[in-house]
Amino acid sequence: MRKNLFEMGSKLDHDKPWNVEKSPSQKIIKETKARNQHALVFKKEKRRGKIVSLVGEFFLPETEIKALCKALKKQLGTGGTSKEGWMEFQGECQVKLKELLKQQGFRTKK
Repeated sequence: MRKNLFEMGSKLDHDKPWNVEKSPSQKIIKETKARNQHALVFKKEKRRGKIVSLVGEFFLPETEIKALCKALKKQLGTGGTSKEGWMEFQGECQVKLKELLKQQGFRTKK
């Protein structure tokens, strides 16, 4: 009986598997900026037939982004989340969101 040498995920170089995952210690630390140095971009996407408003990219610590997202969700009355420096809000709320972020001291792009 002959062994199959080319199986999915097999090691060809006998050192590393093909699907090497980064360890948590290798995360990229991004720089932080003051609120008035941000140039936020607004996007609109359709996901599963519903509109999602995106705003980002934020250069703040993750804890500050989550706290800001929570406060904005409460003021807008919508659901949402923050992922990788971007905030996602349910619905089309870009005009209200732009006003609230300007009150917080953020700059926006057109």
